[in-house]
Amino acid sequence: MAMATFARRKAYLLARNFSNSSPDALRYSFSLTSFSRGFAASGSEENDVVVIGGGPGGYVAAIKAAQLGLKTTCIEKRGTLGGTCLNVGCIPSKALLHSSHMFHEAQHSFANHGVKFSSVEIDLPAMMAQKDKAVANLTRGIEGLFKKNKVSYVKGYGKFISPSEVSVDTLEGGNTIVKGKNIIIATGSDVKSLPGITIDEKKIVSSTGALALSEIPKKLVVVGAGYIGLEMGSVWGRLGSEVTVVEFAPDIVPSMDGEIRKQFQRSLEKQKMKFMLKTKVVGVDTSGDGVKLTLEPASGGDQTILEADVVLVSAGRTPFTAGLGLDKIGVETDKVGRIPVNERFATNVPGVYAIGDVIPGPMLAHKAEEDGVACVEFIAGKQGHVDYDKVPGVVYTNPEVASVGKTEEQVKALGIEYRVGKFPFMANSRAKAIDNAEGIVKILAEKETDKILGVHIMAPNAGELIHEAAVALTYDAASEDLARVCHAHPTMSEAVKEAAMATHDKPIHI
Repeated sequence: MAMATFARRKAYLLARNFSNSSPDALRYSFSLTSFSRGFAASGSEENDVVVIGGGPGGYVAAIKAAQLGLKTTCIEKRGTLGGTCLNVGCIPSKALLHSSHMFHEAQHSFANHGVKFSSVEIDLPAMMAQKDKAVANLTRGIEGLFKKNKVSYVKGYGKFISPSEVSVDTLEGGNTIVKGKNIIIATGSDVKSLPGITIDEKKIVSSTGALALSEIPKKLVVVGAGYIGLEMGSVWGRLGSEVTVVEFAPDIVPSMDGEIRKQFQRSLEKQKMKFMLKTKVVGVDTSGDGVKLTLEPASGGDQTILEADVVLVSAGRTPFTAGLGLDKIGVETDKVGRIPVNERFATNVPGVYAIGDVIPGPMLAHKAEEDGVACVEFIAGKQGHVDYDKVPGVVYTNPEVASVGKTEEQVKALGIEYRVGKFPFMANSRAKAIDNAEGIVKILAEKETDKILGVHIMAPNAGELIHEAAVALTYDAASEDLARVCHAHPTMSEAVKEAAMATHDKPIHI
C-alpha cells in the first residue's frame, strides 16, 4: 500500500514538474515518451550494446546492459577499468587525503586525546604504495564483475567507422572490429589546459601528476580553486607544503552556497592555505630549478612574481572525444566539445548514445553512473531516470563540504520565497565528544509548502551525511518531515535533524 501510494504521488509530481519545466530541464527529466527505436535490425551485428570507455559511466552501463540480457562489449584504451576516477582521480586522491589526514591528526590532535609519542614522520613511498594497492584491487574487482556478468572486454583505442562499427587498435598491437546495434560513448573527460602553460607532470602537473609526486614540494601553487585543486592542495598542505591557490574568479568553488563557501575558505585559511582570488596567470618560467609564475589582477594591473617548486593546474576538465571519429559518422558536438543528447541519451545519429562527462551536466563519477544505467534502460525498452537537480556534490577536504539541491543564491534568483534553518556542529554532542566540531548544516525550504529545496553541510564526513538529504529531496520531503525522523543519539546526523527543526520551527539544542 505504501509503495502504491508513493507511485501515485510520484506520477503526480512528475506531471506537475513537467508542466513547469523549461525545455532544457525536460531534456534531462524522466521520459514518458514511447520508443521509436529499439534494436536495429541487422543479423551481422554481434552485440546489442557496445560501450566505448570503461570509466564509472561506461563500466556501469556495460554491467547493467548485461544484467538486462543484452549482449555487451566494453572497449577501454587505458588497459585498466575505472577510468580517470579510479586510476588517477577520485580513488587515489581519497586514499592520499585519508593518509595525509591521519598524519595531520597524529601531529596535531592525538595528544589532546591522551595519545602521545616522541615523533611521527612521513614515509611517502609507503603512502603511495597504499594508494596504488587500493587502485589495483578495485580495477581488478571491476574486471571480475565483467566476468561475472558476461561482459566482453576489449583493451584498446576505439573509433567509429560507421554508426554500428568500432575499429579498435588493441594494446597488443593488432586491430579488431566490434559491431553493435547500439553504441554508447562514455569516454569521459580530460584535464583542461590553460594558454601558455605546458603540463610536463614534473614541475607543472595535472591532478594525475599531483597524485604521484616523488617528494613533498616546499612550495606548491594550485591554479584553480575548484574541488580537485582544493583537495590536492589539502593533501600536500597536510604533509608540509606551503600551498597558495590562484583563482581567476572572485570566489572559491563558485557552484557552492555562498555562506558555506565563506566558512569553508576561512577553515582552509586556518590550515595555512593561502588564496589569491581575482588573479590570473600571464606567464610561466621553468628555466630554473623551480617555477616562476607571472600574475596580475583578473581586471588588469601591476604584475607580480610567485615562485613554486611545483605548480598544479586544476582549471577544470573538458570532454574527451579526440580520435573517436565522431565527424566521420556525423555526431554533433557543441562549442565546448560536449555531445548533445535527448532525454534517452541518444545523439543525432540513430543507434549512437552518449553519457557522463561528454554530455552536458555535472562532471561527476556518480552522475555518469546514473547516466549509464538510465541509458541502457532506455535501450532495453524500459524507463530511465536521472534528476540532475538532485545530484550530490562533495569536496573531500577536512572538513568536508557536501551539498544537494539548490544554493541560497539560486533560490533567490528563481524568486522563490523561502526559509533557512541552520545548526552548528559546535552544538552537536557527538562532534564535541570527539573534539571535531567545526562546521554547520544549512537547509533551504519553500516558505509556503515547507518543501526542502537544498541542503548544505560542512563537517567531518559531510559526504556521508548528505545522502539523508538527497533521499529527502528525491521524495519531495518537507523540512518538518526530516525534523520528525528519529535520529540515533549521539550522532553527527542529529545536526541534520536540528537544522530541519530550525527550518520548520525551532531547534532544541541551540
